[in-house]
Amino acid sequence: TDTLGATSRRFFPATKAQLISTMAADEENAGSLKQKLAKLFEASLRITVPDESDVEPLVAACNPRHGDYQCNNAMSLWTRIKGKGTNFRGPQPIGRAIKENLPASEMIKRCEIAGPGFVNVELSEQWIAKSIQEMLINGIETWAPKLPVKRAVVDFSSPNIAKEMHVGHLRSTIIGDTLARMLEFSNVEVLRRNHVGDWGTQPKNAITVLQFGMLIEFLFERFPNWEVANDQAIGDLEAFYKASKQRFDTDPDFKERAQQAVVSLQGGEEKYRKAWSQICEISRRGYERVYERLGVHLEEKGESFYNPFIPRTLELLSEKGLIEESEGARVIFIEGKNIPLIVVKRDGGFNYASTDLAALWYRLNEEKVDWIVYVTDVGQREHFEMFFTAAKRAGWLPSENNKYPKASHVGFGLVLGEDGKRFRTRSTEVVRLVDLLDEAKSRCRAALVERGKDAEWTSEELEQTAEAVGYGAVKYADLKNNRLTNYTFNFDQMLNDKGNTAVYLLYAHARICSIIRKSGKDIEELKKAGKLELNHPDERVLGLHLLQFAEIVEDACTNLLPNVLCEYLYNLSEDFTRFYSNCQVLGSQEETSRLLLCEATAIVMRKCFYLLGITPVYKI
Repeated sequence: TDTLGATSRRFFPATKAQLISTMAADEENAGSLKQKLAKLFEASLRITVPDESDVEPLVAACNPRHGDYQCNNAMSLWTRIKGKGTNFRGPQPIGRAIKENLPASEMIKRCEIAGPGFVNVELSEQWIAKSIQEMLINGIETWAPKLPVKRAVVDFSSPNIAKEMHVGHLRSTIIGDTLARMLEFSNVEVLRRNHVGDWGTQPKNAITVLQFGMLIEFLFERFPNWEVANDQAIGDLEAFYKASKQRFDTDPDFKERAQQAVVSLQGGEEKYRKAWSQICEISRRGYERVYERLGVHLEEKGESFYNPFIPRTLELLSEKGLIEESEGARVIFIEGKNIPLIVVKRDGGFNYASTDLAALWYRLNEEKVDWIVYVTDVGQREHFEMFFTAAKRAGWLPSENNKYPKASHVGFGLVLGEDGKRFRTRSTEVVRLVDLLDEAKSRCRAALVERGKDAEWTSEELEQTAEAVGYGAVKYADLKNNRLTNYTFNFDQMLNDKGNTAVYLLYAHARICSIIRKSGKDIEELKKAGKLELNHPDERVLGLHLLQFAEIVEDACTNLLPNVLCEYLYNLSEDFTRFYSNCQVLGSQEETSRLLLCEATAIVMRKCFYLLGITPVYKI
């Protein structure tokens, strides 16, 4: 029956009349504006070339001189069908047929054919206005894109136990948080994973465990009553680590005791395990305070969590013939790589590759995720390429990169100082993240006081605004860059209130809120009773830009590029400025409509801020 059904569909394709009845529902449920248009062109293609059922509609925004969007299927279709006895005589007739077979839709004002069959689409101003007004009533969640993913892991931040978070952790933390927020907005269940370096009970990672023995022995020595030692007693965790390292390097007796502490830890002695747990907990509380300031939420599943799964994972890989002996180690050879992926070291110890493979197996088989996203510096690219290849060879991941489940490495460049080198303090120390955030907030507070805001606002308002703008400036300065590039950390640039900065954007949002407040109108009542119209060209440009929000989020998610959303947000503020300069809002005949357009802009800006992890401000 299935075969007969498929055959009948092939030879008796759906007619235009049969398709139109389903298009209204498709438009409502299609997701982004681009996805809605793609649904229309998909229906047209099924009529135009019924034998080419696997053709995907190629729809993209186009040069505003030609229209709003363009369907670009004609050229590739002509290449595909010209030797198959088709009645078409070139790409332009195909383009005309695609245009003529488009189902009727209130979305489209007009279509034109250009060049070799490009179908240019101009959207209806009435439909754009209606779509924005529906969002104002039903909420911006109705503009969430639809992704082919139900559950994802975003693995990010990943600080090391017993070391404070520094500027190097900034990029992983805020890029990972933004990717998680965008996926969550797109109705994906996101498991936010903090893969911390806590191999404290890992018996075979000798180098790392030796550091743990060093810390434990130094804890015993510094605090005889170590059971009651706390954050305040230990103080600066980084200084504690350095002091213990210095003792280890210079005192043979201490080194011997530290090595013995490793044996005791590996042997499961309660005193040593309790001491290690205490160091982990103090460290954990330290970076939780940083996460709280950044507004970042993570669930910790450190390296030690996956330790019990390593033997079985390696056994599964061995059963598939992937693991081989090489110079005393157990390795997986990767085609095109000069060195193999080592999964068991010569001394029998496990390493990052063995842990990562076990974590991947667990996430795919126990947590049942569709997509695993790893956010680390670009220096780890080769490691991820090799271990993804090993997983594909094992059949855990599909060989095609565009199929699910899949794993993606989100690499990022360095944070540089103004000297072009790694960002460090004057004493060449790495910059602590808490110090950097303190400095940003302090500078913002000073700028607000200089503008006399301390006299106008309460102390609480002053602190909250300084924090929102300061932390937002640090985040946006990072996120607006393509993550693969290095960027220079410069407070003066990121705190500038002109140009593409968080300060400028936050102030732009506050100005919109001020316009709405000055009107004296109840904006919630206007949403219900007012009507939005886009009669002025600058109103239309702004309205279309608002409506493209969903496809921008979709693009940023699909390509794992937060800077795409930053660019959209900045361009949105520029479009609003042009609209406000050329279209009087308060006191005009179009006041109600234009106030609604102001409110829609503010709502989309706030959602952009939220996705970027930035707290909006409502007055300046």
